[in-house]
Amino acid sequence: MNPEHPEARQAPTEHPEEQEGHAGQESERGRPIGRRVLLGTLGLGALGVVSAPVLQRGMEAFLGEAAQKDPTGLTGLLPNGGGFRYYSVTSSVPRRTARNYRLTVGGLVDKPASYTLADLRALPQTRMVEDVQCVTGWRVPDTPFEGVRLSALLDAAGVRSSAGAIRFTCFDGAYTESLTLEQARRADVLVALRMQDKDISHNHGGPVRLYVAPMYFYKSAKWLSGIEVTEKVEPGYWEERGYDIDAWVGRSNGRDDEPTT
Repeated sequence: MNPEHPEARQAPTEHPEEQEGHAGQESERGRPIGRRVLLGTLGLGALGVVSAPVLQRGMEAFLGEAAQKDPTGLTGLLPNGGGFRYYSVTSSVPRRTARNYRLTVGGLVDKPASYTLADLRALPQTRMVEDVQCVTGWRVPDTPFEGVRLSALLDAAGVRSSAGAIRFTCFDGAYTESLTLEQARRADVLVALRMQDKDISHNHGGPVRLYVAPMYFYKSAKWLSGIEVTEKVEPGYWEERGYDIDAWVGRSNGRDDEPTT
């Protein structure tokens, strides 16, 4: 597809792994779970917004922990005070810390690399404040993200001339995403370490997640563990289930949302 004129198609009826990403596993690869059960229980999503900061943080922590132990994904229906929802594609997710986190860069590169969390934090950081838009309709305005430009990691690895795309893998064991090489080199695509001016928590996809500012949030893969340079785009988790590969906000998936700003 031409990235400037992505093919529009009717958005699928199942929720994408977006607003709060995909949950994975504790020690073994997570088992993907269906989401149709969520569509039959939308009436449960009546939980009010919690305004008091202390209660808001408590609710966010509660929903995050509940999502990790919920094999049905029903907790994805409950909004928390920060505007985000917890969506899962697997039944559990392992945790990574500064001690054991690694991000690998490989594939069609001259210098494969493995980054610790400290390595990533030591690189030049870029901060941007953009709206986050889910293809299911919700939006969280003016959301700060901070991290390393993906283009910087690609330049350091030495992308080969035969390369045309990037494939992203996640340590939940199930979620994948992809971008063309041109898209990946945009200045508004980050390997993000901070979100809403805090280190990215486990429940929000930390310690490291992808952030693709101009695209619907399912492209911003949580729990990022691998960056593989490939010859061509390989459809990711939600693309295999009918969502657009080129997921520009307002110009894909049959939606006409205002572009993120």
